[in-house]
Amino acid sequence: MGGKMIVNQFQPFVGKDEYEAIKSCFDINWITEGPKSEEFTEKLLNLMGAKYGVFAPNGTLALYMGLKALDIGPGDEVIVPNCTFIGSANAVEMCGATPVLVDIDKHDLQIDIKKCEALLSKKTKAIMPVHLFGLSVDLSAVTTFANKNNLKVIEDAAQAIGVTWNNKHCGTFGDVGCFSFFADKTITTGEGGFVVTNDEKIYNKLRFLRNQGRINRGSFIHPEIGYNFRMTDIQAAIGLVQLSKLDNIIKRKLNILSAYREQLSDIRGIKIIEPDIYYSKSNHIPFRVVLMCDKPSAGLMNHFDKNNIETRTVFYPLHKQPCFKKLGKEMNWVDDEFSNSIYAYEHGICLPSYVALKEEQIKYVCSKVKEYYEKVQS
Repeated sequence: MGGKMIVNQFQPFVGKDEYEAIKSCFDINWITEGPKSEEFTEKLLNLMGAKYGVFAPNGTLALYMGLKALDIGPGDEVIVPNCTFIGSANAVEMCGATPVLVDIDKHDLQIDIKKCEALLSKKTKAIMPVHLFGLSVDLSAVTTFANKNNLKVIEDAAQAIGVTWNNKHCGTFGDVGCFSFFADKTITTGEGGFVVTNDEKIYNKLRFLRNQGRINRGSFIHPEIGYNFRMTDIQAAIGLVQLSKLDNIIKRKLNILSAYREQLSDIRGIKIIEPDIYYSKSNHIPFRVVLMCDKPSAGLMNHFDKNNIETRTVFYPLHKQPCFKKLGKEMNWVDDEFSNSIYAYEHGICLPSYVALKEEQIKYVCSKVKEYYEKVQS
């Protein structure tokens, strides 16, 4: 195979069908939110089994809208896993609330609900479970914990399109669920987000929030404070095509996961993060195929770089983010509280797992993993 092969970390799965769908918006001269958005909303709600849903410009603003609709604001605290994309915590900060960080479970990289009890205070108003890497959080434990402590639940389901817990779609267990359609998500609109809820009052709050404090466009009377958090029919047209491909996308991603699992099974010291078949009620649609190494992954990543394989770590722990330094001092965050998040960052590596990934590229990546471990274990 040689070292000249190039394997990107990710490539969007878009093509002629999406291009033609965009053209249809110009054919009818409707490019703002309109009929395509209505159709996309209906099909997403049907997929997820939710009663209501609204679009957002991106996943972070979807979370912000969800938090605002739950009346989260200054003086409030929201429990957020320490291992997640920073947008999860930033959405809390945007509301004027405080993200209270909790460690993850080392086994599956999801929020460790057992450690949340110690973080409760009179200011705690909500918990934000984040479904990472195409796996579901233990939603039975989350909802039990939230109900016991009278907390709102806002699910960050940015990476969980098609992912279920006990055969119910992620994002529909909490008060609100938030999705992302960024370029690397299971289905994409380039940028975009979606907020779902089964509560009509929350839905109506979301409608005011996203449309300048009014329900209908064209009116210059604004009963509430709101913002412009809409999408466009151009994006919705792309999303409809992507949604029609979802079954094939899932099938391909599972085939990629299976190929990695089979070809890497005989290497000591590594494992692929998956739901435990003995207790998990989650399916797995690998947003990323995450390889966890017994030894720090920096050496393997360096080997990948030398062989033209683009690398990506697991998320950098939020408590160590430079932008949260001041907050960290106020909250007295210390590394000992977040040992699993630190371990995941230092030992985890995301393998290329996009739909267009070729079989020979998977074999090439696996051959370089084997090559590296043969060298370090010899």
